[in-house]
Amino acid sequence: MAETQAKLNNLRIAPRKVRLVADLIKGMSAAEARAELTFSKKRSAPAILKLLQSAVANAKNNQKLEEDKLYIKSIRVDKGPMLKRALPRARGMATPIHKIWSHVIIVLETNEDLKPPRFTFHARKKIGRKTKEEKREAPKEKQEKPKLSEEGKKDEIVTKKGEAPVKKFFQRKVI
Repeated sequence: MAETQAKLNNLRIAPRKVRLVADLIKGMSAAEARAELTFSKKRSAPAILKLLQSAVANAKNNQKLEEDKLYIKSIRVDKGPMLKRALPRARGMATPIHKIWSHVIIVLETNEDLKPPRFTFHARKKIGRKTKEEKREAPKEKQEKPKLSEEGKKDEIVTKKGEAPVKKFFQRKVI
C-alpha cells in the first residue's frame, strides 16, 4: 500500500489544542475527515484541513493514487518553537507566558476495502465581476421618493448632502 505525507511547520496554536482535532480525524477516510474538519468550530481545524488537502494533492499528483481510497494512517502533532514572554505582576514579579507553536505531520495510505465516501465536495463556482463596459451598459434604477401625506410635515423626508434620505418620525416643535 502506498503512503504519502504532508507537513505543517510552525502552526501558531498550542499542540494540546491541535491534538483535539487531530485525534478526531485519525483513522478516517480523507473525504470523511474533510467533511468533519469543514464543520468543526475549533481554531486549528482550518489549518489541518488545508494540510489534509495538501496531502491528498500530493497523493494524486505525485504518486497517481485515487482520492476515494485514501485514509489517514497517522497524524502527529509535535511541539514547535516557544516564544517566551512575561506578564508583570505585583511586588516586582513577573509571570512567564509560553506561546507554544506546533508541527503537524499527516500520513495518508491507500486502502482497497474502504467504503465509498458519504459526502461529495463540488468545486466552488467563481463569481465573475462586471467589467467597466458592462456597468455602463446596465440601466441604472432610479429610486422613487415616497409621497408626502396630507399633513406633509410629519412624514417629511430629510436629505443632507452625501447621505441617504431619512424619514423624520418625530418633530419637537409644532409649526
